[in-house]
Amino acid sequence: MTNISDRQLLKEIRERLNERKKFEQEVQMLTRELQEVTKKLRESEALKSHFISNISNEIVNPFTSILGLSKSILSVEKNDWKKVVSMVALIHSEAFNLDFQLRNIFVAAKIEAGEVAPNISKVNIRGIIQSIIDAFSLVARKMGIEIEFEWAIEYGFGKNFYFKTDSEKLKLILSNLLNNALKYSYKDGKVIIKVWANEEVLSFSVRDFGTGISEKNQKIIFERFKRLDTGINSINRGHGLGLSITKALLDVLGGDIEIESRKGEGSTFTIHLPEAKNVVDGFSGEGNDIFFDDGDEIF
Repeated sequence: MTNISDRQLLKEIRERLNERKKFEQEVQMLTRELQEVTKKLRESEALKSHFISNISNEIVNPFTSILGLSKSILSVEKNDWKKVVSMVALIHSEAFNLDFQLRNIFVAAKIEAGEVAPNISKVNIRGIIQSIIDAFSLVARKMGIEIEFEWAIEYGFGKNFYFKTDSEKLKLILSNLLNNALKYSYKDGKVIIKVWANEEVLSFSVRDFGTGISEKNQKIIFERFKRLDTGINSINRGHGLGLSITKALLDVLGGDIEIESRKGEGSTFTIHLPEAKNVVDGFSGEGNDIFFDDGDEIF
């Protein structure tokens, strides 16, 4: 009887020790998880704080420039029109940048609130792309960057090709990709926009020959508020929303995005967009209303 009791006692002790060890392991695991959550919260707060600081400059600086230039124009002599034209061009550049940044912020807020849904129409793809190129032409000229447009669609209505999608979302997607390509290009460089279609899928690529993105950074560029420091501070404006918005809008439209990039050699972003199945009657997106449209509402 004594031997049996001893065995039972030892068994009980072992079971309790195992339970304690298991409990300690669970506590350690929960502690690690809590530490990880705390770390992520701190990183999130730091990112948001950096974003607020950065976006404040992105809004305040253009406003300050616009106000200062406008005041200067009022004091220009009537015969010095060249100076006026130069200052008006600067005002346009600052206003364009401000409008573009604000649109991204407004759309990011709508995405965060889950208020973004497709608004499908028959879209003139060539018209939209050309309008985006025209809108960024002044920015490209200031940087000495050439924008090439390669149209690889051989069918459609004349020179135009109509595709069922959301014109406003497509404009912002392509605008962010072009803005990103210009931002990280070298001075006197080139950006190539190419479009092609395969069955019911429309594809675009935006290629630059600039700073490129490391393999490590390629994993985080679609995250909110992430902005990579490439060392070209004079042209590296932005707040890290553009690519995250692009990815979110493509998710809404059922599309996807790919990236090919090498550090110091440039990047190519390629998107594939399926045609919407909705039956639509109207046409939209001739493309000349990308910015500064009276009464224009985003989505």
